Amino acid sequence: MFKAISGAVRTAAAAAGLAAAATVWGGAQEVGDDPARFWPEWRGPLRTGAAPAGDPPVEWSESLNVRWKVPLPGLGSATPVVWGDRLFVLSAVSTDEPSPDGPGFFSRLVDRVMRRESATRVQQFVVLAVDRRDGQVRWERVAREEAPQGKHGANTWASPSAVTDGEVVCAFFGSSGLYCYDFDGRPLWETDLGDMRVKMSSGAGASPTLHGDLLIVPWDHEGRSFIAAFDKRTGRERWRTPRDEATSWSTPLVVEHEDGAQVVTSATEAVRGYDAATGELRWWGAGVTENAIPSPVSADGLVFVTGGYRGNRLAAIDLSAAAGDIRGSDAVVWSVDRDTPYVPSPLLLDGQLYVLKSNSGVLIAYDAATGARRYGPERVPGVRNVYASPVAAGGRLYVTSRDGATAVLRAGPAFEVLATNVLDDEFDASPAVAGDELYLRGRRFLYCIAAD
Repeated sequence: MFKAISGAVRTAAAAAGLAAAATVWGGAQEVGDDPARFWPEWRGPLRTGAAPAGDPPVEWSESLNVRWKVPLPGLGSATPVVWGDRLFVLSAVSTDEPSPDGPGFFSRLVDRVMRRESATRVQQFVVLAVDRRDGQVRWERVAREEAPQGKHGANTWASPSAVTDGEVVCAFFGSSGLYCYDFDGRPLWETDLGDMRVKMSSGAGASPTLHGDLLIVPWDHEGRSFIAAFDKRTGRERWRTPRDEATSWSTPLVVEHEDGAQVVTSATEAVRGYDAATGELRWWGAGVTENAIPSPVSADGLVFVTGGYRGNRLAAIDLSAAAGDIRGSDAVVWSVDRDTPYVPSPLLLDGQLYVLKSNSGVLIAYDAATGARRYGPERVPGVRNVYASPVAAGGRLYVTSRDGATAVLRAGPAFEVLATNVLDDEFDASPAVAGDELYLRGRRFLYCIAAD
């Protein structure tokens, strides 16, 4: 058990006057609650990076507008997910037990050259339920304990984000398994999908997504790739569709459309749309770039896919015109071939699409319907190296860098910086927003940013 969190450092505000907040949030396990109030998966309630009911602060520091700050066990770059009064975090915690297949001298040398990291210790793959009021752990579960496969030096062994709908909480650790719990932490089911042979041993990154009673899981790797759907309560496999695709780290997007829900995937060889109920392939088009990482976003019948490694591609796809092979068809409404993201996913808000150039703090805004550039490239002050995806709330954009800075900008057709805030941590996980709170999961701490 991880006692470190119980003895966390907190601000005085965390201990006072928060009983009323619990009433506002309501019961955590109320399935009928409005998901727009929370952050149920890694790109938020709309799967666009926007929190329609959010209004967190514009300014903060280690001594301003930090409601609480708690140390976290282990490492993870999974975004926290939020429902009701609970926040769920995934982590990989190193034990004292050496890996039975630890790397030898030659493997360590290759790891250094390739910026890889092999597991020298057994890891505990942990799911934590944290109380939003004060950062206390409500429950914690060790899903598995083993020596995992290798990973990229900048990755962690807990990078895919959890997903919840107020009834179940599901966690995906790639080769280390898929797990589902009820809201009180009781295990519902688990399954081992095999060994994910990730390109260059870089580790897993794509998150699962929930649609109704289906948990949809991507499995793109250097082997037999597929996408599958499981019953969220029982773990029974409902469908599985093979994919002619190598490793990707892009999370699937479920889009409600007039002819039924579709699962849209972005990858190197092709972007694809599947029937959400059956897994049947409905359409496909030109892929993005190598190392496909950014996840699709969608609104008003358009889906946006992008990639930015060894090339650049950003394309808008009209779902009403997407059927069969859409390459060269009118289904591709507009596209651009420069200044696209490598790791961060795009942000879609009020008809405007925001992307970061590569992993830099350079922001570009497009009219989502036409592809017309609204502004950019614009350098975001204080932000240099970015893995986290930008989020939006309260008519503002929040762009978080790896070195601890978060820039806050006004949303809209003009580039306007409102503040740049710095914390004493490093951030690869994307922020999460629920109500007036912004959650930042750092390398060492989990922060709740809210007005004092």
